[in-house]
Amino acid sequence: MIHLPWLNDDPALFPPLESALDDPNGLLAAGGDLHPQRIVNAYAQGIFPWYEEDQPILWWTPNPRTILRPHEVHLSRSLRKLLRKAPFELRFDTAFSEVMKACAAPREDAGGTWITPEMHEAYCELHRLGITHSVEMWNDDKLVGGLYGLALGQVFFGESMFSRQDNASKIAFACLCYYLETWGFELVDCQVASDHLFSLGAYELPREEFAKTLTGLIGNTARSHWPESCTHPDYPF
Repeated sequence: MIHLPWLNDDPALFPPLESALDDPNGLLAAGGDLHPQRIVNAYAQGIFPWYEEDQPILWWTPNPRTILRPHEVHLSRSLRKLLRKAPFELRFDTAFSEVMKACAAPREDAGGTWITPEMHEAYCELHRLGITHSVEMWNDDKLVGGLYGLALGQVFFGESMFSRQDNASKIAFACLCYYLETWGFELVDCQVASDHLFSLGAYELPREEFAKTLTGLIGNTARSHWPESCTHPDYPF
């Protein structure tokens, strides 16, 4: 049986990262709540919530951590060709709740969602506070793909993406990386590894090095380099 530290009412207190379990990789603590300040404190330290609806809130910090530098993103020749066709309209932050709901929808290649109603409500509140953001692909005024995540300091923490039309999420991610580089972001946290992320130029950092990197790029503030009002940016390709 796994025995985990149970978080108290102090949103700033988490166990040391090195106390996280090796199996399952990165499981650190349970309990607490999804108050905005607790979530921000968690991400700034390299911790994130991930759990299913019938579980307590679980907090994770995997080792190693998969990251990507926006200026180093690798776009394949076929993707570059597709980007030049500009098949979708790019928008930011015009349908955050809808993007989360789309990411939570059942998928053929996966079981239940970790985006519970409680998570949806918490991250929508963070959106109202200017901390979470959505990248959206639109076609004839229909939302066809996108992604969402948190922006703290010079770091974007990617959470989930979806596609209702072929390649919509890939194009959303390429557009995101372009603007993150333009705005001075240094890092995209991809959380866990996948062959798809590695093909885009992602690589892994030891957890300790990742946490130190966050300290330098976030500091003691939740403010980020994301512009306060940028909903209809120019398509960059």
